[in-house]
Amino acid sequence: MEIKNFIIIAHRGESYDSPENTLASVNLAWERGADAVEVDIRITKDKKILVIHDSTTKRTGNKNYKIKDNLYDELKNVNVGFINGNKYKAETIPLLTDVIKTIPEDKVLLIDIKIGKEIVPYLEDIIRNIENKKENIILISEKYQTLKELKKINPEVESHLIIYKKWYRFIFSVKQIVKKCKAIDLDGIDIKDGIYLTKGFIDKIKYSGIKIYTWTINDPARAQLLFNNGINGITTDKANWLKGKMN
Repeated sequence: MEIKNFIIIAHRGESYDSPENTLASVNLAWERGADAVEVDIRITKDKKILVIHDSTTKRTGNKNYKIKDNLYDELKNVNVGFINGNKYKAETIPLLTDVIKTIPEDKVLLIDIKIGKEIVPYLEDIIRNIENKKENIILISEKYQTLKELKKINPEVESHLIIYKKWYRFIFSVKQIVKKCKAIDLDGIDIKDGIYLTKGFIDKIKYSGIKIYTWTINDPARAQLLFNNGINGITTDKANWLKGKMN
């Protein structure tokens, strides 16, 4: 499957209207026509890969557990939909394998790896068993060494380096970003939005042969400007709404 030149990505699913990083938010994004969905992953004590952003369930759940210190059987019943009303009261933390099963044939799932290289063998096991959906996933992470290991094992799986504003301003130039990505054959970057994200910046990245996505954009005017400037993808909390606001 060839990924479109420009995609709108639902941040943790359709997270403005449903609980983030749940099957409900992911499926709602697909139902509303998002081009892609972004989710976050971590591993449990017994090495199950769960879809959750934080290292604990404190912010999103009705109990406070550390993901890495608890078994899946202890975490699978944590309610993560209670703050969104009765409609989502049954939502729990999904396994990555269950989220992957939801991906429509022509859509893309961005998987944000929140931890280090310890996840590699367990994520690799999942990737190896989804042969028919390898083209439908993009691995993203700020963990450079983790991406390096995964890209070495799965060169065909699209992979992007997450870059924060402070990294760009104080560590990287565009040339250094490109060099760092090409050193391990990464396909793109996913960079936090900021005033430095100009047409010139975008052009230089794309000219090098790598893609450039940005996050998190909820302003239609800003999204339109970035689209006009050639950005390849925009991550947003309001994917369906934003898509309808853009020309």
